[in-house]
Amino acid sequence: MPKVDILKEIVAKKKERILAAKSLFGEEELKQKVSGLEATRPFIEAIAKPHQISLIAEIKKSSPSEGIIRQDFNHLEIARLYQDAGVQAISVLTEEDYFGGNIFFLSEVKKLVQVPVLRKDFILEPYQVYESRYFGADAILLIEELLTKDKLQELFQLSENLGMDCLVEVADEKGLKKVLNMDLPLIGINNRSLHTLEVDFKTTEKLYTLIPKDKTIVVESGIKSYQDLLFLKILGVNAVLIGTAFMQAQDISSKVQEIMGW
Repeated sequence: MPKVDILKEIVAKKKERILAAKSLFGEEELKQKVSGLEATRPFIEAIAKPHQISLIAEIKKSSPSEGIIRQDFNHLEIARLYQDAGVQAISVLTEEDYFGGNIFFLSEVKKLVQVPVLRKDFILEPYQVYESRYFGADAILLIEELLTKDKLQELFQLSENLGMDCLVEVADEKGLKKVLNMDLPLIGINNRSLHTLEVDFKTTEKLYTLIPKDKTIVVESGIKSYQDLLFLKILGVNAVLIGTAFMQAQDISSKVQEIMGW
């Protein structure tokens, strides 16, 4: 039997969710609402510190590869623990069907913490960019593989115009080439294949050396130990995005200290 391509499933479901959201809250209405919002917190500035590796700590309840990761999931309690642990930024997974997320988590976390907040989701169109800004995102994730070059450019430009940074995620050399041709400042390397969900740390080894030194680089997926972190630090990576290892830990604060070496 052929393997199920989970990415196709997620994207199909997401398109349904976008239609439902639009029927409740039109794009024009969102555009008006974002015009008077207070300034965003600078995301790139928060994670691009010289001589140190920054942490973007993620809040997520479940994932397609793990199922429910955290039974006693309380996004506000987790956000509070992250803030107290000294993280540089927080990523909030808002995808509903496979990750147990919710767009409202974003605004609730934003009100509670002082650090910048990243919206992590499957962003496909401008509506979601306006939505991200309205619900408090300081930055959004854009997945290169889901978007044509023109669409990626459009969403990046819109995000910039609204005052948000974009973490543009790549998972292979072809995708990286596309992104480097666009001169984007913040690049994420995802060690997990979005199709098979398998993690391969060699993805970072391969792609990191191809990225110009003036880019801010975030590594995502599969980071579980201080050894992993040390390897990335020596490589010269600016930041790591870690979710599952913290969500699985009984004591989140201790796990942050253990992996980051703080």
